[in-house]
Amino acid sequence: MSQALQEMQRSAGAIFDPAQVQAPASFGNDVTARQAARQGVALVDLSHWGLLKISDDDRLRFLHNQSTNNFQKLQPGQGCDTVFVTSTARTIDLVTAYVTEDAVLLLVSPNRRQQLLEWLDRYIFPMDRVELADISNDSAIFSLVGPESDTLLSKLGVQLPVGEAYPSHQQLTLNNIEVRIARGSGLALPGYTLIVPATNAANLWQTLTTADATPMGDRVWQQLRIEQGRPLPDYELTEDYNPLEAGLWTTISFDKGCYIGQETIARLNTYQGVKQQLWGVRLPAPVEPGTVITVDGKKVGKLTSCTPTEQGCIGLAYIRTKAGGVGLKVQVGEIEGEVVDVPFLTHEYHGNQ
Repeated sequence: MSQALQEMQRSAGAIFDPAQVQAPASFGNDVTARQAARQGVALVDLSHWGLLKISDDDRLRFLHNQSTNNFQKLQPGQGCDTVFVTSTARTIDLVTAYVTEDAVLLLVSPNRRQQLLEWLDRYIFPMDRVELADISNDSAIFSLVGPESDTLLSKLGVQLPVGEAYPSHQQLTLNNIEVRIARGSGLALPGYTLIVPATNAANLWQTLTTADATPMGDRVWQQLRIEQGRPLPDYELTEDYNPLEAGLWTTISFDKGCYIGQETIARLNTYQGVKQQLWGVRLPAPVEPGTVITVDGKKVGKLTSCTPTEQGCIGLAYIRTKAGGVGLKVQVGEIEGEVVDVPFLTHEYHGNQ
């Protein structure tokens, strides 16, 4: 992480969790930051996430064969969300890919960076024209979250729209800083993802906060991602679950041909074999992730994440498909909850991706 950026954040009140020193846990403004993400514009530092660069002539074909979405149709300036899965279609990570003129940039979860690097390297064969590089330490990644993100970027001279569809992106100059700006906040909230060389990270952070973006720590980001339903590795994305169960149908191309895990995913879709699904659960009080969920005394699922909100708590949980969905009353440990929809997830196929 950029030392200059961290010093700037500390001077603005950033509190760093000793277990996660790379990302500010909070700026002491959690309530204000949540409000900004919903009504204004919040700025969160995602530089502790991983950024992998795939280059050379076979890069699109290679990624097409390694993950769930269709890379062969993508042009420079376009991108997609995709899931890397095992041969039995168990989830490794949900990744956002940005296709440039000469490479593909993969934004990967912080706790999957090394695993994915090794995973991809394992599948590069001698005849493949594919180069793999970890450029995480050379880059900073920021996310603008909130409905006023367009207004803020316009005020800074960015020509909008950046692109027609998520996650379209362009390399632009913002206050004399070269930055790649992509549509999408990483949540089911409006916003943008910004990728900048680490040497310019502090300058960009200062530019955005001076333009009235409210700094937001990782603690609030985690609360928002649970409310929104974004699954995260080690919580909702593990080798216990596949992408269909995880509600990531929009990341899957069902007509792209062969890739790792494809046969299992196709079979689950064809024969309606999704036995459990990820949902939100509204709760009156916090419950520890891992708690068993029951209906009429029978186990129907497991809580994977939980966070407080202004209206009690909300969690994410895998629920057996046959038990039901939205509106289902469930027992989460000692507490009664209700299954609710969350905007990031889908539970069925909506045509070709």
